[in-house]
Amino acid sequence: MATSQLAYGVEKLVGNGPEQIKQDISTYNSSETGDASHLMKALAWEGSKKVAVVQVPKPKIVEPTDVILKVTGSTICGSDLHLFHGSVMQMNKGDILGHEFCGVVEQAGPAVKKAQVGKRYVVSFQIACGNCFFCKNKLSSQCEVTNSNSQMKAMYGGRTAGIFGYSHLTGGFAGGQAEYVRVPLADANLLEIPDDVPDEKALYLSDVLPTAYNAVKDTAVYPGDTLAIFGGGPIGQMVGVYALWEGASKVIFVDTEPRLSFIKNRWPAEHADKLELVDFKKLSFGITNKETVVNKLKELTGGRGPDVAIDCAAGEYAKGWLHWLEMQVGAETDTSEIINEMVEGVRNYGRVGLTGVYVGYTNHFNVGSLMQRGIRLIGNGQAPVHKYWEELLEKIRDGTLDPTVMLSHRVRLEDMDKVYHKFDAKEDSMQKVFVETKFSLPRAQGTPELTTYE
Repeated sequence: MATSQLAYGVEKLVGNGPEQIKQDISTYNSSETGDASHLMKALAWEGSKKVAVVQVPKPKIVEPTDVILKVTGSTICGSDLHLFHGSVMQMNKGDILGHEFCGVVEQAGPAVKKAQVGKRYVVSFQIACGNCFFCKNKLSSQCEVTNSNSQMKAMYGGRTAGIFGYSHLTGGFAGGQAEYVRVPLADANLLEIPDDVPDEKALYLSDVLPTAYNAVKDTAVYPGDTLAIFGGGPIGQMVGVYALWEGASKVIFVDTEPRLSFIKNRWPAEHADKLELVDFKKLSFGITNKETVVNKLKELTGGRGPDVAIDCAAGEYAKGWLHWLEMQVGAETDTSEIINEMVEGVRNYGRVGLTGVYVGYTNHFNVGSLMQRGIRLIGNGQAPVHKYWEELLEKIRDGTLDPTVMLSHRVRLEDMDKVYHKFDAKEDSMQKVFVETKFSLPRAQGTPELTTYE
């Protein structure tokens, strides 16, 4: 917690670059950003492994292109756990979390042209302007307008777009694990939800569905390819589904229980012969004579290795003591262990995609294997939601895509402090949740019943 808040303090001292929209509004406690006469529930970051449901002022329109959205559905993403663990820099106590949400527009600023009060919308997790070079090229996650953070530019050589509820490193925007949220540049960042699509399906167009689709498209999965997916959470699960669309001949999931069983139970029956499960906890790692994930991948693919591997886990989960120690003392921010397993595991001239979150620097990366064997290492980036969400919405409407295949729980906003701990521990096979608020519509048929936590 101290390191994350210290980084935010340094950013405040140094200052952002030139701002084109209002940033660092991560809660609504000032009279300019919130209405203290109307309070709402929201989930706030309090420190490492500490979140709390709090009462905060309801947001106000700050800029003429804003809308105020009444949240009818939200969720937790695996990448929220990086905030929960304190792995992401520039969090501040009281920041409102959540970057996946949908709802109904309650108020619209005077410059809003498309979004209409009373209509349902899903919100992109990234905040795009719609007019810069990257937005015009459908690469909205790299918008040049919505994030002016100086440390991000110094550290990465450039900036991503602003992101809801995901630290001041990405603009400091209050998130959607709340009853209301301010949505800047609303016309560019809202997708209208048709009447025939319930929130329990539309919500996931905000992030997980486009992110998984981008991983498959950007890394490239071709007909007949074998694919290894590292991480069987919701994004990994949907990467597997999309890989089948692309004609993959075999999909190998590398994870452990309970996720491997969840994947197996929800896997399309007509493709059962294409599924392989590898429990990494039953294998060794590093330089050893024992069986490893790399050995197992070779064994499952005729000794050659998969054509493609995609990381849907992240860089914060160290396996060995050396990486754990280096991360604890700040010698690296991310472990290279999963990347090395993918690079060494795929066939010569294979492709490796990184979709799981990596924050900064890593040590002991096997660059020799990458160079000598011609491995393509592809950073998939924060997924450009705007590039894919209309296409995926149509696939939901025609029945090709069913997001509820990953949905395991329905929970209440007021229980979210407890849900974070359960999600982190993967209790009760918690895979993907739907978070209801007092404004939520009745539960869609066929989706999980409400679970409450006292």
